[in-house]
Amino acid sequence: MPQLPNDPVILLSYLNTQLRDNYPSLEELCRSLNLNQEELCKKLACIDYSYCPDANQFQ
Repeated sequence: MPQLPNDPVILLSYLNTQLRDNYPSLEELCRSLNLNQEELCKKLACIDYSYCPDANQFQ
């Protein structure tokens, strides 16, 4: 499992890059990297971002 950035803005950038380049969905990213999807979404919600499945990114 990769070490994720603690800063939500840097985490946002990291996740969106991973989603764009390597994963077809947030579910697949979380499964592959053994991450808790709900916790990621909560962390990014604190900076007013949520996952958009149609765009496959946090917006």
